[in-house]
Amino acid sequence: MFVMQLKSFFMVARLGSITLAAKQLGLSQPTVTTQIRALEEHYGVELFRRQGGRLAVSDDGVRLLPMVEALLQQESNVEFALRNAGDMNHGQLRLGATAPYYILGIVKRFQDLYPRVDVVIGTGNSRQTSEALREFRVDLATSSHKETDARLLRLHLGSDPLALVVHRTHPLAVQRAVRVAQLASCQLIMRELGSMTREKTETMLADAGVTPQRALEITSREAIREAVIRNMGVSVFARHEASAHPDLLVLPFEEEVPVIDEYLYCLQERRNARLIAAFLLECRALD
Repeated sequence: MFVMQLKSFFMVARLGSITLAAKQLGLSQPTVTTQIRALEEHYGVELFRRQGGRLAVSDDGVRLLPMVEALLQQESNVEFALRNAGDMNHGQLRLGATAPYYILGIVKRFQDLYPRVDVVIGTGNSRQTSEALREFRVDLATSSHKETDARLLRLHLGSDPLALVVHRTHPLAVQRAVRVAQLASCQLIMRELGSMTREKTETMLADAGVTPQRALEITSREAIREAVIRNMGVSVFARHEASAHPDLLVLPFEEEVPVIDEYLYCLQERRNARLIAAFLLECRALD
């Protein structure tokens, strides 16, 4: 219970929101609030200042944060060591993926070799998967960001140019390729902030001096694909991410457009752990 209380305090302090912390921890908001209050009441401290409905970490809370972070990282290290102990026929490998397309083939080969190892794949944008790796919530992560952190091992998985995805009845669907300028007449469906696809798309539009007629933000690649299938607009994907569908067409741009690279990362200190090392070996077999 004490460790769970500390986790609630840490996540609320890091995210600045009980709602977001509860979602991250898989708990209800009242449970997170109760755990923090119990911690404060038991030790007679104020960890947060509550002003106008907003939470700010108190001075006592700020001093406590690095100690709690170190404790939670140590707990994660112990859990990781236990998951990766023993022979290669048991255990669990957790992957965080911005787009699973590059790694699904690797995962299949890995599972064929180690059928009794459980593989768990979570998805998110590049920022979210990088955070999950550094916080020990995943063992390996893919990201479109090229990280230079010396604590990380980086492998290049592949790259693809941006392409436009449209419904088969959209006016642009009759073309074999499109110009960036033609997006000015479209409703463009965009990913959320923190997505590399969005960042590259905005760079492409700015360089061309183009503003879409309307914009719609959706925070899921799969949901965007469904929106295009319903002819709610067009969207820009990395070419390999635009999976086949009878109602969708993938159109290249006529101009030179940004390319999205995809990388696989793990923590250097964990690169020789048996399951991580085995997965990295399968990745390098593609080179």
